[in-house]
Amino acid sequence: MKIHLAPMEGVVDSYMRHLLTEIGGYDACVTEFIRVVDHLLPEKVFDRYCPELKTQGKTSSGTPVIIQLLGSDPSAMADNACRAIELGAPGIDLNFGCPAKCVNKRNGGAFLLQQPEQLFNIIQAVRNAVDEHIPVSAKIRLGYESTDLALDNALAVQSAGANYITVHARTKSDRYKAPARWEWLAEINQILDIPVIGNGDINSVDDFKRYLEISGCEDIMIGRGAVSRPDLARQIQYFHHKKNLYEEMNWNDIKELLIAMAIAMEPNVKGRFIVARIKQWLVMLKREYTEAQMCFDELRRLKQYSELEALLKF
Repeated sequence: MKIHLAPMEGVVDSYMRHLLTEIGGYDACVTEFIRVVDHLLPEKVFDRYCPELKTQGKTSSGTPVIIQLLGSDPSAMADNACRAIELGAPGIDLNFGCPAKCVNKRNGGAFLLQQPEQLFNIIQAVRNAVDEHIPVSAKIRLGYESTDLALDNALAVQSAGANYITVHARTKSDRYKAPARWEWLAEINQILDIPVIGNGDINSVDDFKRYLEISGCEDIMIGRGAVSRPDLARQIQYFHHKKNLYEEMNWNDIKELLIAMAIAMEPNVKGRFIVARIKQWLVMLKREYTEAQMCFDELRRLKQYSELEALLKF
C-alpha cells in the first residue's frame, strides 16, 4: 500500500508538507500544479512551488516530493518536465483533473478529459523526454461532464507509458461534491496493468476500509482528510499493518502543529498572512476537532501577530 499527500492549492505547500510528513505515513507528496503554456519556465518558478528541490527533492523527513505540471502543449510539458528533473525532482505528475474555470477555458486540467488522444500525446511526450528510471504519472477525474470517457482516458494514460495513475473519483462537473464514486475505481483497476491510486472522500480509517471493499485498490491519495486529521496517514498505516497501539493526536498535539507552522513561516511571510493561514487551517480542523472553533473565534480578535503563539499555547 502507498499513501500520497494530495496537492491542494493554497493549502498543501512546503510548510504543510513538512509538518504532515514529519508525523509520518506518506510514501510521496505532490506539489500544487505548475502551469505550463508554451515555453520553458525559469528555475525560480520550480523553486517557489517546490523548495524541497534544494534538499534532493525530499521533505525534511525524507519523503519524495513529486512535481506536478499542468498544460496542453506536449512539447512544452516535456521540456519543463526535463527541467524539473534536472533541478532534482524525483518524479513528474501531470494534472488532468483540475476543475477550475480559469484552467479549463485555456484547454488545461479536466478539459483534456474530453480528448483522450491529446491526453496520450502529452503523457507520451513527457515519458519519452525524461530518463526511464524517473516515474511519470497522471492524475485524472472520471470525466468532464460525464463518465463516458472514463475508461478511454485511463487506457490512454497507460498506453502513453505512465508508471501509475491517480483517479479522483468524481467528474469535473461533480467538483468536490460527495460522494466519490469508488465503484468506478474498481472498473478502471480491472482494465489496467499499472497501479491505480484512488482519491476522494478518504477522511478516516473507516472510510479507507470501505474504499478497499468497493474499489479493489489499495493505494490512496488523501488531501482534505489529511489536513483536517493530520495523523490520518499514520492511522491508516497502523490499520493496514495490523498494529493496534497507535494513540491518535489530541488537541494539544494539534496546537503544537499550529505553532510550528507559524514559526516556520515567520522568516518568509508577513505576520497578517501567517494569521490568515492559521485561520484557514483551523476551518479545516473543525471537521475533526471541536476545539478548533473556539480557537478560530479567539484568533479573530487578535490585533498583533505577536499574540498568536500565546493564544495557541493557552
